[in-house]
Amino acid sequence: MSKAKITVIGAGLMGHGIAQVFALAGHDVTIYDSFEKTLATAKDRILANLKDLGDDESAVDRVTPQGDLAEAVRDADYVVEAVLEDLALKQKIFADVEKHVRPDTILASNTSVIPITSIMQGLQKRERALGTHWWNPPFLVPLVEVIETQWTSPATVDFTMKLHAAAGKKPAHVKKDVPGFIGNRLQHALWREAISLVEHGICDAETVDTVIKAAFGRRLAVLGPLENADMVGTDLTLAIHQNVLGDIDSRPAPSPYLEKLVKDGKLGFKSGEGFRTWSPEQQTALRAKVLQHLKKARAQDT
Repeated sequence: MSKAKITVIGAGLMGHGIAQVFALAGHDVTIYDSFEKTLATAKDRILANLKDLGDDESAVDRVTPQGDLAEAVRDADYVVEAVLEDLALKQKIFADVEKHVRPDTILASNTSVIPITSIMQGLQKRERALGTHWWNPPFLVPLVEVIETQWTSPATVDFTMKLHAAAGKKPAHVKKDVPGFIGNRLQHALWREAISLVEHGICDAETVDTVIKAAFGRRLAVLGPLENADMVGTDLTLAIHQNVLGDIDSRPAPSPYLEKLVKDGKLGFKSGEGFRTWSPEQQTALRAKVLQHLKKARAQDT
């Protein structure tokens, strides 16, 4: 992938991380944010990340903050938006962006929950628009889901897949714009059953997490579920499903147990109690543990 001119809209948690990845891959990156303070610290945050990870610190020199949206996107080959999960805001941004970019500029929205079709439906050239769902933190988690809509051209998908692969990411082609894409559908199918087990008194929350981390979670990084199914045999997989699927939670709505937690103000780390109680020290320790794990995994990937 030759050097491209990339613009990242949004310099917050996800935006500065996405800019960091592309800059480290050798691309010239312009980063825009409507909040001056957020934009002003973007390069400092990127540099701190590069130092922490032992990456090439000169990559930050390829990042240019720009406070004018029209100037930020005017010469871009690829624009990725990474602002708040607000449909109206994203629609407005892309309507503004389309006025100032070249006809061939690819437009991508980074979102984990909003349908790409809804975001891009008002564009004049919808064939050059798609979604890219990065996972947090962008510079540590390799997956990027590339979501096409019914309008997205094959060339747009191909360019986006190659751009991210060349930047060291693992692009996954999502061929239909469905809620949750691939990753969150899988993740929340697991979460639904995890909550149900606690709700019905089968075990407590700590036990759910222990079972996952000490059993199949150990191999998930190297053995996907369908690889595992083929390994043990599709016949055994079918036999297990015939016995267990009928008893697994299949409600199409959130668990009443979860709804009550929220109603009672038990919001997890935010309030100190959710499915479990969390002291500030425990919260800090768990965050650090996750970050260290992701760093080790990244080092093994390279």
